[in-house]
Amino acid sequence: MKRVTFAEFGGPDVLELLEAEEPHAGPGQVRIAVRAAGVNPVDWRLREGQILGAHPIELPSGVGQDAAGVVDEIGEGVAGVEIGDRVFGEGSSTYSEFAVLWAWARMPEGLTFEEAAGYPSVVETALRIIGQVGVEPGQTLLVSGASGGVGSAVLQIARDRGIAVIATGGAANQDYLRGLGALATTYGEGWVERVRRFGRIDAALDLAGSGVIPQLVELAGDPQRVVSIADLGAPEFGVRFSGVAGSMPDALAVAADLISGGKLHIPVEKSYPLAEAAAAHIDSRAGHTRGRRVMVI
Repeated sequence: MKRVTFAEFGGPDVLELLEAEEPHAGPGQVRIAVRAAGVNPVDWRLREGQILGAHPIELPSGVGQDAAGVVDEIGEGVAGVEIGDRVFGEGSSTYSEFAVLWAWARMPEGLTFEEAAGYPSVVETALRIIGQVGVEPGQTLLVSGASGGVGSAVLQIARDRGIAVIATGGAANQDYLRGLGALATTYGEGWVERVRRFGRIDAALDLAGSGVIPQLVELAGDPQRVVSIADLGAPEFGVRFSGVAGSMPDALAVAADLISGGKLHIPVEKSYPLAEAAAAHIDSRAGHTRGRRVMVI
């Protein structure tokens, strides 16, 4: 089978599409024939050698953790799933023709493989950071860099919970953010004053890592009311950097319910074949994504 891999840390040019041995499902796992794999910032952060303390890896390494596909092998002790089921979930080395998952759920009706592959990590992250920042129904959450996958999930989950959202994003994404129920404004010069005009901020999330932590602390009034998933220097300002995942099975169950209920939809902005994994990482690192980027097999 073909799999994207890298043998050294570095830029996108270290990624190679090579022949590899097929993985097999161990106890508590399933193997899928991968149809699509989500592209996440953690993928290129690990390829660059970042965040290895939280996500240790051995070289050579595969790439990717989110995927959607068809179950073709079931490990010992696994119940409630059958060969041929269409599932989405989390595993390892998912930029591949076959991958092992250790957390999964059946795909909701009407969802394509490309769409499904974009949900696992972003929904888990959105649920985790909304909980960590402590925002409650009736309060207002500021989301910096809100148009990507995590931001799209945060805005819709917050709306479902009765949390008002003020979102910053690029000029081209303002209508998109408003369509998800947020009060939207652009980042760049004067953004703090534009946000203040919307009213009180109870908590804030940094999703883009664009050097705005001090301003978010100022707007929220307390560093304990700010969480970042993108700025590794956030703790210098007393702000939590959230990089350790919570329960993926729980997140997948919530995602499936919200999707089935028409309360959550994350569009796929662009799809890439495995041979273009480097381009996918370049685009992901550049930001400005509206929704998700995925690999297709």
